[in-house]
Amino acid sequence: MLTKKQHELLMFIHERIQETGVSPSFDEMKEALDLASKSGIHRLITALEERGFIRRLAHRARALEVLKLPESASAGRPRGPFRPQVVEGGRPDAPSGANDVRELPLLGKIAAGSPISAIEHERDRFSIPEAMLGSGDHYMLEIEGDSMIEAGIHNGDFVVIKKGDTATSGEIVVALVEGEEATLKRFRKKGASIALEPANAAYETRIYSPEQIEVQGKLVGLIRRYH
Repeated sequence: MLTKKQHELLMFIHERIQETGVSPSFDEMKEALDLASKSGIHRLITALEERGFIRRLAHRARALEVLKLPESASAGRPRGPFRPQVVEGGRPDAPSGANDVRELPLLGKIAAGSPISAIEHERDRFSIPEAMLGSGDHYMLEIEGDSMIEAGIHNGDFVVIKKGDTATSGEIVVALVEGEEATLKRFRKKGASIALEPANAAYETRIYSPEQIEVQGKLVGLIRRYH
């Protein structure tokens, strides 16, 4: 259960994103909640993050993702799937199309563990904010397994993949192994070989020759459902 101030801040952030496509600044949040300092806003945001209502995105100033709303917020409104909004805060004006979304196909499950069957055909679609994607073609996969948990990728997460057949050493990629099994791993060049590295000490790095590996895209985003 949220406190009154936590609820007020969450709804203020959500409504501002819905209206303008841009997250409010800390000064705007402080003024809206009539708080004496921005430190109070920091504490409220931390509390909301710990409770799974919002997420701060790394490497972006004041970028907030609203993950869910309290049940009371939807009372009296038509019920439907909640669409997370990802915006980069701190900009004076929202660019044209800031609220645009793109429909991406969900192509099935991919292993973050031992490889499983190659990518399947489309079985669903997700609406993803354009600001999260950038240029190029993208698709989504559901994670099965726990080999990438130290990279923040968990069983049941949905990953956004940018299509492509090349990768830089250190990037997390969708790799098709010997034309049959797809897996999500960190790509490393090891001399004339390619290493697919897990992010879990319980799993071993696997080494392949270049002709055994086909890169099918790289990780650009992640969506997690909170139950």
